[in-house]
Amino acid sequence: MSNTSASLLNSSISGWHRPLWYQYEACAEAPHWFIFYFSVKIVNLFAGFPMNALVMWQILKKKSEGSTSDIFIFNLSVLDAYFGLMTPVDMVNRLYFNDPTIWYSQRFAYGLKDTTPLFLTCICLDRYVAVVHPILFTGTRDTGIRIGISMVVWGLILAYSLTKCILGILSVNEVFSGLILSAFSIMVFCNLSIIWVLRKSVAGKEVMNPVKKKAFKMVMTVLAIIIVNYLPPVALMPFASTYSFVTLHCKVLLAVFSIMDLSCTIEPLLYISKMDQSAFCSCLKSPSKKPINVSV
Repeated sequence: MSNTSASLLNSSISGWHRPLWYQYEACAEAPHWFIFYFSVKIVNLFAGFPMNALVMWQILKKKSEGSTSDIFIFNLSVLDAYFGLMTPVDMVNRLYFNDPTIWYSQRFAYGLKDTTPLFLTCICLDRYVAVVHPILFTGTRDTGIRIGISMVVWGLILAYSLTKCILGILSVNEVFSGLILSAFSIMVFCNLSIIWVLRKSVAGKEVMNPVKKKAFKMVMTVLAIIIVNYLPPVALMPFASTYSFVTLHCKVLLAVFSIMDLSCTIEPLLYISKMDQSAFCSCLKSPSKKPINVSV
């Protein structure tokens, strides 16, 4: 370890820039997870950002023809697209500048990403009410209600992100853990409840209604994504104090945040996959003459 440190110091003196995955000197012996972490960022930039832009354009084009959850999906895509665009800034600052001013903008972007589960939770709650409590949903279909909820969520997101930006990462650690645990619990409950209601509605029948079958498959897919993207931090964060510095900062946290960050690409991909092929082609070529009904 001392030889590695001396080598890094000598290289720094000679003008050589350390590799970006050596964020901490101790991580020089375990760079692999940093490589994976920034590979995910590159995927989010070149694949996630265009897909999020396509989702936003499609929702704006549909306007009133879309589902009630489209407002939340649009806001989620805004957050994911912005986070993807911060990749070059993040990588260049880590590799070359290490500018404290730029670190403020990076922490703000990470704060936005930390809170994206809030809009995903709104989507799950909206779908939960629609399927489990259809009468209540009929009386609350007003778009204004969802715009109001989105404004409240944005207030929470900006408050969290600015706190992380100004006061540092440690200032919001407990809030982040509570946010992830709460969002994960709510999303799992909503999706399991929806699955139960849809399965119960076809009990004793040989064939499920095509519309309900599509909804059932969609909910199962969303539940799988929730478990894959958000279960790791929920499972590993409580044991953070038991890990060594190298294990925590060079392996565990990088693995957890890489999986979470990958949601920037997975979420718009899920939305796009639900579009008809003809509708998708029309999005890329010319405006469609016929409204496209994509339910979420």
